[in-house]
Amino acid sequence: MEAANQIETPLIELHQAAGAKLANYHGCVLPETFSTFEDEYRAARESLAIFDTNWHAIINLAGPDRLRYLNAIVSSDIKNLKEGSGSLALLLNPQGRILAELEIYALKDRLLTLSHASLRQRTVEALDKYIIMDDVTLEDVTDKLGSLAIEGPHAARTIEKAYGFDLDAMPDLAIRSVHIDSMPCEIIRHSHFGYVGMEVIAPQKSLKQIWQNLLELVRSRGGLPIGMKTLESLRLEAGIPFYPADFNDTVIPHEAAVETTHISFTKGCYTGQEIVERVRSRGQVNRRRVRLKFSSPEPPPPGTRLSIDGKELGLVTSSAFSPKENTAIGMGYSRREHDSPGSLLEVDDGTTAEIVT
Repeated sequence: MEAANQIETPLIELHQAAGAKLANYHGCVLPETFSTFEDEYRAARESLAIFDTNWHAIINLAGPDRLRYLNAIVSSDIKNLKEGSGSLALLLNPQGRILAELEIYALKDRLLTLSHASLRQRTVEALDKYIIMDDVTLEDVTDKLGSLAIEGPHAARTIEKAYGFDLDAMPDLAIRSVHIDSMPCEIIRHSHFGYVGMEVIAPQKSLKQIWQNLLELVRSRGGLPIGMKTLESLRLEAGIPFYPADFNDTVIPHEAAVETTHISFTKGCYTGQEIVERVRSRGQVNRRRVRLKFSSPEPPPPGTRLSIDGKELGLVTSSAFSPKENTAIGMGYSRREHDSPGSLLEVDDGTTAEIVT
C-alpha cells in the first residue's frame, strides 16, 4: 500500500469548531466522535445520522470511449451502464490482487469514479496507463469535490419531505444531479450501514454550507452527526466490508468474499480475469474473509492473530464494540478448514472469536 501524507477532510474546520475529536483512518483525518458513542449510535439506529465520507479519491472519466475503456480493465460489466446508474468494481493486477475498489457512476457527460484517497496516486496512475488509443480524458478532481452522507431509518422520509428526492424509488447505487438549497451536487443512493442512505458529492466551495444545512435538518428530526467510531460499529453490524481495511492488495476477490458484488463472470477479458476464472473453476481458496464475534467487549486491534492450538489461521482486519451484540465484533481472515459459522478461534490476547454468518 502506498505511503501517503495525512489527508484532511475539507470539513475539518467545521468539525473542530463543533468540538469533534479527530483521528486518522487509513490516512484520512476524519471525525472520530462528535458527542458520545452511545448518543451517536442511538441516533443512527432510531432516527438518522449525518457523517463525513471524505475518504474518497474522486476521478472523472470523459470522452466517447469511456465506457468501453473502463469495461476492458475492471472486474464488473459496465459497457452498458446507463445514465443515472452505478456499479461496484475492482481494479486488479495480473496476479488477481485487488489494487483498488471502484464505485463507478454514469452521468450524462462522464463517469464519476470513487476510490480510496490513501491509494489516490496509484489508482490514478493505473487508470491512466490503460488510456492508449481510446478517446478518454481522465481528471483527478479529489481536491475540487467532497462528500458527506445521511442514513438511518428516518433518512428517506426526511430527505423527501425537505427536498423532494425520493430515495426509496432510486435503485441502490443510482445517481442524480440535483440542487440542495440552490447548490448543485450529485446524490447517490448508498447504504454505509444497512439503512436507506444518501451520499452527496459536491464542490468543496459549497460543501461546508451543504453540511451545515443538512446538519440542521438532521438535528431537527432528532438525529446527530456521527464519527467514524460509531460508523465502524454500525457497518460491522451490517456486515459491510471497507476498503482498504478488510480487503486490499494482499488478497484476491474470492478470498475477500466480494466476488458476488464486484465481479461479472459473463463479460470479456480484463486484467486479472485469468486468476479470477481459475479460482472459480477450482471452487475454493485457502483463506476467506469472515465475520467475527469476540468473547470480550474490548475490540482487538487490526493485525491481531487468529489461531487454533497455536497454529496461526489468519488475522483480524477491523473490529468495534457492538451495542447490538453487547460485545466486540469484527472481520478478519481464516483458513478454509476453519472458516465455517460456529468455528471458534483463539485471539492473541487470550480471548476467543466465533465465526458468524
